[in-house]
Amino acid sequence: MGTLTLRPLLLLLLLSSAAEVFSSSICTSRGATTCQQCLAVHPSCAWCYQESFGVGGSSVSRCDTLENLVDGGCMRSHLEFPSSQLHIQKDLPLSNKASGTADVVTRIRPQKLHIVLRPGDSKRFTVSVKQVDDNPVDLYYLMDLSYSMKDDLARLVKLGDELAETMGKTTSNLRMGFGAFVDKPISPYMYTYPPEAVKNPCYSISQTCEPQFGFKHVLPLTEQVARFTEEVAKQQVSRNRDAPEGGFDAIMQAVVCKEKIGWRPDASHLLVFTTDAVTHIALDGRIAGIVQPNDGQCHLDNDNIYNQSTVLDYPSLALMHEKMAENNINLIFAVTNLVQPLYQEFSKLIPGTTVGILSADSGNVIDLIREAYAKIRSSVQLELVGVPEELQLSFNATCLNGEVNVGLKSCTGLNIGDTVSFSVEAKVQGCPKEKSSTFTIKPLGFKDALEVTVDIACGCECEADAEANSPLCSNGNGTYECGVCQCHPGRLGPFCECSLDENRPTDDADCIQKPGGPICNGRGDCLCGQCSCHANEFGQVWGKHCDCDDFNCLRFKGALCSDHGKCSCGYCQCDAGWTGENCNCSTIIDTCMSSIGLLCTGRGNCECGVCQCTQPGAYGATCEKCPTCPDSCTIKKECVECQHFKRGQYTKDNSCSRICKDEIKVVDKLVLQNTNAVNCSYKDENDCLEHFQYYEDESGKSILFVVKEPECPEGPNLLFVLMGVVGAILLLGLVGLLIWKLLVTIHDRKEFGRFEEERAKAKWDTGNNPLYKGATSTFTNVAYRGT
Repeated sequence: MGTLTLRPLLLLLLLSSAAEVFSSSICTSRGATTCQQCLAVHPSCAWCYQESFGVGGSSVSRCDTLENLVDGGCMRSHLEFPSSQLHIQKDLPLSNKASGTADVVTRIRPQKLHIVLRPGDSKRFTVSVKQVDDNPVDLYYLMDLSYSMKDDLARLVKLGDELAETMGKTTSNLRMGFGAFVDKPISPYMYTYPPEAVKNPCYSISQTCEPQFGFKHVLPLTEQVARFTEEVAKQQVSRNRDAPEGGFDAIMQAVVCKEKIGWRPDASHLLVFTTDAVTHIALDGRIAGIVQPNDGQCHLDNDNIYNQSTVLDYPSLALMHEKMAENNINLIFAVTNLVQPLYQEFSKLIPGTTVGILSADSGNVIDLIREAYAKIRSSVQLELVGVPEELQLSFNATCLNGEVNVGLKSCTGLNIGDTVSFSVEAKVQGCPKEKSSTFTIKPLGFKDALEVTVDIACGCECEADAEANSPLCSNGNGTYECGVCQCHPGRLGPFCECSLDENRPTDDADCIQKPGGPICNGRGDCLCGQCSCHANEFGQVWGKHCDCDDFNCLRFKGALCSDHGKCSCGYCQCDAGWTGENCNCSTIIDTCMSSIGLLCTGRGNCECGVCQCTQPGAYGATCEKCPTCPDSCTIKKECVECQHFKRGQYTKDNSCSRICKDEIKVVDKLVLQNTNAVNCSYKDENDCLEHFQYYEDESGKSILFVVKEPECPEGPNLLFVLMGVVGAILLLGLVGLLIWKLLVTIHDRKEFGRFEEERAKAKWDTGNNPLYKGATSTFTNVAYRGT
């Protein structure tokens, strides 16, 4: 009898000690009643599905930290605690050279990853990208053949060989192709009257033109440059009625008709688009009654003519971006100065696009292509494809000299052979419907990609052993799953032992959360020793004591969790890209990035996606305005020093490529590029006067025009210096002699004057000698009386 009495006492003591071990934590505070709910609370939470765990002790939670559950008596073999993991499945080394190699060219490393993520947890991995030498190039020249481009066509015939020669300096594996466009051959875009104008649109101006066409593919990509020149020479211009052209139709067909164009998988794809006019865009087809959206498919007939030109509308910019990214196309807009601002705006919406100003007869098109390709090759920009909404990715770029650029997924100013790396952090919030997804990270313009498979570990393996109508749940009144009974409707209790229709207990102590508090916090009824929560018009109420709901969380501007998260038991579970107690703080820092590539222009901190300026006097969206800060000349001086002369403070502290994103252009003399351009001068360490001009174009790109030769003071001439010293000595000697002579003369004059003065005072005649006495002396006889 004593033994029987002692067992409940020991059990009570064990449960009491377990309750002490299970101190309050974030895992227990959410009142999770199932394994999935527990794992979704926090990455540190674990679930114990051991059958005997916590029996008879309601204060012991199956959802707690791993350490607390083990200390509380749960065996490790009965714990659900998935951890985030990362496995590299394919990691080939980066290639050095593209052309002439037998192996597959590898520009990105690794190539395949598998990540297991717990909700709320994150994993970090590194992606390396290399600028491979001698990359194969496919160049497709897409030309506007409307009548205004007649001179340009004649000039292109002569430039074919020179274009191939110029591009041949950057790659030994070049292929060139050619295509042309005008506009949709339908009224009101084309001349339909008189009937002769259909076959010869130039009928009214007494010239011969080719009938109007939308797009025609003339020459597939080929290594035979002579064929390019030959086919271009065969072309004739056409003529359309309205000013805009149908260039976007042509771009779409040149991009998606991969087999007919001949795009190679491992080559850089350059699509050069030349025109002197604006272009029609999506929905413009309604003017001609064309309402069917562009389907982004290839529609070239046997004659390589776009045969859906009068059926499908012009493509949208979004569709063009999607297809160009899918087919790794780098688009180059070579347009005249008049329409350049429009295409500059287009390029902002199509990543990987560059814009150059074409001369009146396309004479500078080769330089434009060379500069555009050099710009493409000097930068690496990562592109994301297929990233699920629940997954949050953040990037830090390590570019040249090991400098880390927070929040960026691009590097510029690279040379062939340079390798850059990007640190990527993957994080997931909540438990999405799709537990597994795959996305890719790739350098823009190339097919090489990193394939990342992410599995969300918010499920429990013990769910597979769930037993429906289990005898453990009061003889089949529930499903036994992961150590607990999920009761059928109308049943309550840890083992579904209580029916709502009978045996309502009179002791409501188990339904009171705090002594003296209301039953079920006033939001439910105590049935069978458990709280049955009331329905609420504002949302769902749950928890052991009806203490949790999904509507009593912090709000921002009246919105629950700022509409950027879900309310769970008083806490906001923020969506990807948001943080804070009420999820009103954005984790995206792109909005804080200034035009010079610095976070808040280096004058403040990015808080919740907004710059908080810390530099006195700084203001603006990115703290770019600061009247009391150093002027642009002072700021850009250091960039000129480090980028052009490879010296200065930024070079010493290895911060040049991080701070200075300017393009340097060396000129013989400064010419004012724009009214907004600023001419600057400063003296360098050699006391030379350096001149440069700071200019920002329409896209916000900063350009520094630096004068090639500084103005330096000439060195001393030794002969002149020696002659000068000797001359100075002689001059000083001569001056000294003259002064001495002058002093002596003055002295003599004074003495002579004094002598003259003394002589004037003399009482004797200068004709007689006063010392002379005659030989005869005369004496008077005083006694002589004359007798």
